[in-house]
Amino acid sequence: MTDWFQRLSAECHLDPVSARALDRDGFVVASGPMRDDEIDGLAMAYDRAMDAAESPDKRVGRTSTRVHDLVNRDGAFDAFFQHPPVLAACCQTIRQPFKLSNMLGRTLHGRSGPDEIHVDAAPDHVGWPMLGFIVMIDAFTAENGATRFWPGSHQRVAAGETRPVPEAELVAACGPAGAVVVYNGSVRHGHGPNHTDLPRRSIQGAYIRREAVGFGLPDRTQPETIERLSMLAKYLIAV
Repeated sequence: MTDWFQRLSAECHLDPVSARALDRDGFVVASGPMRDDEIDGLAMAYDRAMDAAESPDKRVGRTSTRVHDLVNRDGAFDAFFQHPPVLAACCQTIRQPFKLSNMLGRTLHGRSGPDEIHVDAAPDHVGWPMLGFIVMIDAFTAENGATRFWPGSHQRVAAGETRPVPEAELVAACGPAGAVVVYNGSVRHGHGPNHTDLPRRSIQGAYIRREAVGFGLPDRTQPETIERLSMLAKYLIAV
């Protein structure tokens, strides 16, 4: 039987600069698995999935539209939750066997305000319980609401610090379409204001400890989805 955590720890790597940044700052922008000439196809698959989704998986809010359960919607998205730098970041941050909790599409509306700065998962006595990733379907810029992070704040949260986040210390995670942000779920973050008229699209996912309760992906994964998945993907989804 494959010990997937040991195998992933041995085979998946972040470059040393990115690995240090993830530990120190709590986030890093990495290259994605798609070639430049594949980005347009990815964007079309994203738009199809978002348009076809219905409630309760589709939620249109004041600043963004979210669609859950991307794993079942299109195989075009499979590469992102199996991307070696994302898995390396999981090994480095969670430090024990993990699984995919959720993967969703999120479109930030044009001319929308900023997100509240928050953490996705506070640290506990074991350490860091979550690793998040954000795939840029569109380039992330300071103008269109790129996710902003307070570097090093995961360490401050762990130390019990609760002071307000200084706006001047927030750093926008910018990058080209196809890039991936990986981040410690305990770092303070939130998207900035979208000053443009255009929506800004992304895929977001989270990995959690193997024994933790997630969004029920194993129960939701359809037989036809399981049929197309690799052995690694099945392990990561826990089906």
